[in-house]
Amino acid sequence: MLEMIEDIDPGALLVAMRNTIDRLELQFAQVAAEFHQTDQWDRDGFNTSGDWMRINCNMTSRNVWNALVVGEQVRHLPLSLEAIQSGDIGFAHLAIMANTADKLDGFDEAKLLPLAKEHSAGKFYRECLHYRHSADAKGYGEEQERLVEERSLRMNTAEDGCLLITGVLDPVGGAAVRSALEPLARPSGGHDDRTREQRLADALVELASGGKPAELHVTATVETLKGLAGAPAGEMEFAMPLSSATVQRLSCDCSVMRVILDGKSLVIDVGRSKRLVDGALRKVLAVRDKHCQWPGCDRPASWCDGHHLVHWIDGGDTNLENCVLLCKRHHRMVHEGRWKLIKVDSQIVTIAPMVTFGLPRGPD
Repeated sequence: MLEMIEDIDPGALLVAMRNTIDRLELQFAQVAAEFHQTDQWDRDGFNTSGDWMRINCNMTSRNVWNALVVGEQVRHLPLSLEAIQSGDIGFAHLAIMANTADKLDGFDEAKLLPLAKEHSAGKFYRECLHYRHSADAKGYGEEQERLVEERSLRMNTAEDGCLLITGVLDPVGGAAVRSALEPLARPSGGHDDRTREQRLADALVELASGGKPAELHVTATVETLKGLAGAPAGEMEFAMPLSSATVQRLSCDCSVMRVILDGKSLVIDVGRSKRLVDGALRKVLAVRDKHCQWPGCDRPASWCDGHHLVHWIDGGDTNLENCVLLCKRHHRMVHEGRWKLIKVDSQIVTIAPMVTFGLPRGPD
């Protein structure tokens, strides 16, 4: 098609096509309202006219609802009808106008039409919310309260141990969560190749732990801590069995309780040792490091873990010389990602894990 009309400005063509589509959307809405008054959808075995259109017209529920509301309200919106015919507003504006009229008595489109012509559909929607509040603050408040009552949060563990989170928050609760997560979800430098969704997931974990070692109870053998072949996985409440690399990361900054069992799994000795990077050591680390010590990362000290350059299970000391601050992302990269950190002349140097290429094998 574009090859046939290559002399036409594509931008102008898009605008013209959109205006045509908007007028067709308006005609569809008017026919949809007439269809709603028939019993055809009932005779065809559908619960509502909207269900019939959703299935037979290949539409989403939202688009069906907009069409029905516009078809019902458009006769009360003569100025908006004229504006969409002239291309001054789009069908999206008209749908917002119709939904606002549907929720208010004594609706005056003359007050909103100039705003529809001036703003994008998204901005116009916000303006309509302000208009609704000014016209019926009580009704608007009751609707907001209904949204609060619809809040929910579901947490389910998948077969592979991942936590599946689904939920709905009211506007205020959602804004509070986003305000807390957005600063933590910013890229941590030019080297940060995480997607936005990954950064938000990491931000949620950071927020839940409060930037401090989480109160997690992990059970593991010494062999697991050392990452020896044949060792069992670690155990933790609310999680599937953990890899030895994850156990090592979690134990990097922790309190350890030693429990010795006999052959019949009866406890014969209990002791406790402290591996936490806390107290005076934590304060000195914060002053010295100031932020995550991974090159290029500026995550502040308050959101970092204490990391042993030489793990205490391998004989490393919990002291200033052997500890650095790492944000949770880079702490995980060192342990589970098998990156290496070494200190050279008081500078931290990273070493990427070795990559094994698929070379042809010889005879066994």
